[in-house]
Amino acid sequence: MNQTELNKYKAMLEAKQAELSLGLRNREDIAIEKTPDALDEVQLAGERELAIRNLDRESNLLRSVKGALARMADGSYGICLHCEEDIKPKRLDAVPWTKYCIKCQEAADRHEFESDAGETLGELLANAA
Repeated sequence: MNQTELNKYKAMLEAKQAELSLGLRNREDIAIEKTPDALDEVQLAGERELAIRNLDRESNLLRSVKGALARMADGSYGICLHCEEDIKPKRLDAVPWTKYCIKCQEAADRHEFESDAGETLGELLANAA
């Protein structure tokens, strides 16, 4: 992968990181509200659950984006963490934060191997920050 492609992916990842960071700051939707009407409380609880799921999904995506930026910094970006083959540019264009080539991602989705096994404790701590 040449420097121009790396810069393109880095810009995409940094833009996604900024977008997700802004979205994760808004936690008003998970506040517990009390209402005198039981049906309103049930509806608010459902909306709160949806907001919590969205925050969880976005925080996981942010962790993946930060992991991709870390791999870019250490020179392993664009290489599948499972089979160590190059990830195709089409896949990186679609999902620039991916850790796996399409074949290994499909295997991970079928739970054929532990998908986070490639992360060390240090990587997990760095990505969580």
